[in-house]
Amino acid sequence: MSGRIRTGDELTEDQTLACDVCVVGSGAGGGVLGLELAKRGLDVVMLEEGGYHTRRDFDLNEAKAYSTFYQEAGNRATDDLSIGIFQGRTVGGGTAINWCACFRTPPEILERWRDTHGVKGLDAATLAPHWDWLEERLNIREWPIEQSNRNNRILWEGLGALGYSRGTVKRNVRSCASLGACGLGCPTNAKQSMLVTLIPEAVEKGMRLFANVSARRLETQGGRVVAVHAEVLNPGTDRPTGKRLTVKAKVTAVCGGAINSPGLLLRSGLTGRGRVGKRLFLHPVVVSNAHFREPVEAYTGAPLTVYSRQFIDRGQGRLGWLLEVPPLLPILSSLALTGLGPAHQDQMARLPYANALISICLDGVHPGDEGGTVALRGEGEYTRFKVNYPLNDFHWEAFREALKVSARIQFAAGAEQVSSPHSRPVVMRSEKDLGLLDDAPYGPLQLSVLSAHQMGGCSMGGSPETSVVDSTLRYWDADNLFVVDGSVFPTALGVNPMESILGIAHWGSQHVAAAV
Repeated sequence: MSGRIRTGDELTEDQTLACDVCVVGSGAGGGVLGLELAKRGLDVVMLEEGGYHTRRDFDLNEAKAYSTFYQEAGNRATDDLSIGIFQGRTVGGGTAINWCACFRTPPEILERWRDTHGVKGLDAATLAPHWDWLEERLNIREWPIEQSNRNNRILWEGLGALGYSRGTVKRNVRSCASLGACGLGCPTNAKQSMLVTLIPEAVEKGMRLFANVSARRLETQGGRVVAVHAEVLNPGTDRPTGKRLTVKAKVTAVCGGAINSPGLLLRSGLTGRGRVGKRLFLHPVVVSNAHFREPVEAYTGAPLTVYSRQFIDRGQGRLGWLLEVPPLLPILSSLALTGLGPAHQDQMARLPYANALISICLDGVHPGDEGGTVALRGEGEYTRFKVNYPLNDFHWEAFREALKVSARIQFAAGAEQVSSPHSRPVVMRSEKDLGLLDDAPYGPLQLSVLSAHQMGGCSMGGSPETSVVDSTLRYWDADNLFVVDGSVFPTALGVNPMESILGIAHWGSQHVAAAV
């Protein structure tokens, strides 16, 4: 049986399809699941709201990339606009536009899921063979420090000078040209995303993929999903064409990622006894910006190859963080840098000499830290999402201390100047100025906070009263509905989430297949 990829412009009339499994979403969760089900000989239909884009479309044009390959044209944010949210929206999902960092789920996180949230049968030993297979299939290998760009070596050198722990990142690439534009889509197909690996293989084995098709509602009867109702979008305008696609499957797997997966369930009246949309975690990020005398050129070279978890565990009641560096592409940098007028213009003019450190905060692992929520702004299929993520003293303390640590590392590596992401940046010219961060204001919209990792919203656990899916990823109140993506994580991870999602999807595919 041979499958096919079809786009919205090919769907010129209403259609109803029947299949074994309907997979909603084509990212890390959906991509793995689609292949594993197709390999078992099951008839799989995959729906993807975003477009089908190949390396010919990845032309390194930032303005085009953010508006085309990201959710809400790159403008997704929390309801109060205090946290910007970067999330993929294309065939391959986030795997097509992320920075290629691969980490296995830390064992202590899996232990917390077991001990605190009641997740059963999921530990590092169970997941190890799934990760082994994925690392071989996707060529996940450690990136040598000798091949790191100057931006990453600044972090490496600063960490070493201060005696902090440091490591090099594993990346899912093959014959990488180190262009530095991974977030815009890979024009050489070096990035081993779902787009160029598992999805094409699944299609060869018979999977039917429909791009530009937005799942709007799951129809249920008697505790089962009987149909997925979707609308067709015009690939050029991203607007509905008026045509509908209905998929009647024996089993449905929702793989739209945190925010979109809980949103689809809520639109369908599936609230999980009030738990759907709860415990959303964003790995909130603050950025420390530095300038050096010599060129850094952080817009070229593999973008993320060095990390440190030195500060991931700061003790009970204190938010910890992972240290990495981002690529500094011009448009991305202009959005991340604060300040107005000449001050902002001056920072952009010095972009070739700039370095940035990001502190990725580990949320959801402390008592009382419930993260945020996903809700609907109204009723019906066409309502937009309302994402809330309250920031309080717990977060502001961590952001302040993370900025101090980052500045200390940057100065240790030779920075001439470091500035904070406040609306009125704190400018420091030596380590003696770190105290200025204590006097700066901390509050929503006073400090730029970002998120590139979204988790939770459909958390798994040991009880339908406290979780949305059980330990096999099955929705508690529907026999043939599964959620297979990062939205099932009961907490955040403290590492980049792609490999965790890949591994759990590979492991979870057996449970989905058994339900057919």
